[in-house]
Amino acid sequence: MAPAPFAQESGDLWLPGAWRESTPEFRKVAAFGGVYSNHLALASALEDARERGTEAVICLGDLGAFGPNPDRTADLIRENGLPVVRGNYDDSVARGLEDCQCGYTDPKDNHYARISYEYTLANTAAEHRRWMGTFPPVLRFTVGGRRVLAFHGSPRRMNEFLWETTTPTHFLDGLARDHGAEVLLGTHTGIPWSRALSTGGSYVNAGALGRPANDGRTEVWYVILEATDVGVEHTFVPVAYDYEGLATEMEEEGLPAEFAETIRTGWWTTCLEVLPGKERARGRW
Repeated sequence: MAPAPFAQESGDLWLPGAWRESTPEFRKVAAFGGVYSNHLALASALEDARERGTEAVICLGDLGAFGPNPDRTADLIRENGLPVVRGNYDDSVARGLEDCQCGYTDPKDNHYARISYEYTLANTAAEHRRWMGTFPPVLRFTVGGRRVLAFHGSPRRMNEFLWETTTPTHFLDGLARDHGAEVLLGTHTGIPWSRALSTGGSYVNAGALGRPANDGRTEVWYVILEATDVGVEHTFVPVAYDYEGLATEMEEEGLPAEFAETIRTGWWTTCLEVLPGKERARGRW
């Protein structure tokens, strides 16, 4: 695909120049996070978003993790000149840290996170790691004049989990007020959800583009924000892609069988301990 119209080249890095000097204004924007090296879903989502007439496509971070051949995802992001918010994986890979800063506390979750991170770090090219070090912690833009703040986990902490069943509305209201935003746009949990705020805005979690939402569906998710006469509406969009091809690629790369099973079934088999009780009860395990 050709680079997005707002992209510009700076040196040997693709940097979306419009985002560096001002607050861009749009009417219709697509956003996704948690790509997790799923380059097949990424390619499908980019095509789908442009067919739907979006003016910009934004990545909310975590290019690597979980999936195979992370350079393929980085290549696609850079070729299309997409702005990227720094996720915990991006930060760790860029700096060569010992772990993914995922925010897990359970040993079982951390076991699989360690496998995923070590594979991603070992298979990410040095030039991509240097590029990841340029990602900002947040992006600001407007949709129909409404102020949007995009981040990975939360605007106060990159790896903060904001779950639907355990995050109070007054807390989200406070984040919006403290950070001067009407729409809060994040990811990190891997499950899409949203909530209207008392301030009249909204919090939107884009879910993950890299793996299913623990719902028994093989599709993955991104979100579209669109200006309307009454504010900003959001639509969660399912993405169908060659999941069998991705699962086979995972196996060829020697990644855990549990990862491929999640891709094929739509049910999480790892990183389950972090889920709050109600979210976990919706899954299979």
